Amino acid sequence: MNTPPTLWEYRLRPEDSGQKYLAILTHKFHFSAKLLQRLKQGERVWVNGKFTYLTARGKEGDRLSVQLFSNEEANIQGEDLPLDILYEDEYLLAVNKPVGQVVHPNRRYPANTLGNAVIGHWERRGENRLFRPIHRIDRNTSGVVVIAKNQFAHQQLAWQLERGHIHKRYLGFVAGVVLENEGVIDDPIGFAPNSFIKRQIQADGMSARTLFRVLHRYPEVTFLEFTLETGRTHQIRVHCEGFGHPLIGDDLYGGSRVLLDRHALHSSMYAFLHPSTGLPIVIRAPFPEDLRSLVIRLKK
Repeated sequence: MNTPPTLWEYRLRPEDSGQKYLAILTHKFHFSAKLLQRLKQGERVWVNGKFTYLTARGKEGDRLSVQLFSNEEANIQGEDLPLDILYEDEYLLAVNKPVGQVVHPNRRYPANTLGNAVIGHWERRGENRLFRPIHRIDRNTSGVVVIAKNQFAHQQLAWQLERGHIHKRYLGFVAGVVLENEGVIDDPIGFAPNSFIKRQIQADGMSARTLFRVLHRYPEVTFLEFTLETGRTHQIRVHCEGFGHPLIGDDLYGGSRVLLDRHALHSSMYAFLHPSTGLPIVIRAPFPEDLRSLVIRLKK
């Protein structure tokens, strides 16, 4: 057969005997309906080296091969910009986004975004892909952003994200001394009146849950670790304002910019199961220079 050089493969186990390949891909590996439709239309599935229909039934020992890697026309313009790569393989790219960079181009920031940098990186290697970030962080939040390199990886991680299997941790500095060593902020979030940007805690908002842990207390500032159980826009920023300790530098949510001219929040860790192997993978981003300098000033 004329197979592509890189395939996703699975050897059928005893419990798979008699099952349709469609059912195996859907229930065991969570292939989306959209992806399965593309596989049907493109004749991109083989068993033991021969083309098969997804409605055929398998048996133990069958080698199921799926072509997941195909060229796609980039949906944004590539640019030759700096890119701090933390991890990359044929399924995923993880980068350390700097402060001040928007993740995806928009009307206000049409260029110089992370998306432009990522597409440019791939284009220089002769790779044509769509830009598929698994999550976004604010322009002035630094740290880990994970990007899927194909439709399969994107829908696999989206499935994990929806079910709470992805673990995200942030580091931040807030105003005042937080007395509790750890706690949970469980307040729903919605749009603030007359704003398409700002959010606020409100009873009829979307559920939002943030766990926090004190890492260090300074005389007038507390260094916290945040773990998100939901992923609402500005969630940590809104919750910090709501419990009386706004992020340093976050003037949109009650913080002062005397010590720092951006909100003091860093996406430090992103943990999930690899979409192909199923093995756990942990991506960490080093502490940025401006927050290191902040720590030095706080110690004085």
